Amino acid sequence: MPARTSEAKWSGDLKQGSGTMKLGSGAYEGAYTFKSRMETGTGTNPEELIAAAHAGCYSMALSAMLSGAGHVPTSVHTVAKVTFDPVPGGFAITKIALTTEGKVPGLDAAAFTKFAEDAKKGCPVSKALAAVPEITLEAKLV
Repeated sequence: MPARTSEAKWSGDLKQGSGTMKLGSGAYEGAYTFKSRMETGTGTNPEELIAAAHAGCYSMALSAMLSGAGHVPTSVHTVAKVTFDPVPGGFAITKIALTTEGKVPGLDAAAFTKFAEDAKKGCPVSKALAAVPEITLEAKLV
């Protein structure tokens, strides 16, 4: 498997400075600032990119588990909400809330919930984020 690369550049001090983040594939390049991370401002932030990575990985993991058990989903849609808070000594990601909806013909809600929980445990990005104190999951079969 290839190693994936992204990059970031920051210029200036923390509050007045600005930067850009760029995916190695070229699929995304965007600005970020203190305001886009700590307040409400134009641009992205590391936590938003982590949320995108987690939602993408989780959706793929759930689809793979369902398909592997013979329940090929019509669709899996996941939203990841990453909370970034002050903590003693600085800041940290304190919570990630995953909300997923799946269309899976022939599967009942209880079975879908079980697959969803297993995918949360097995998703490589979930594993990488294991230091986050709370990762919740709401799963709904639609």
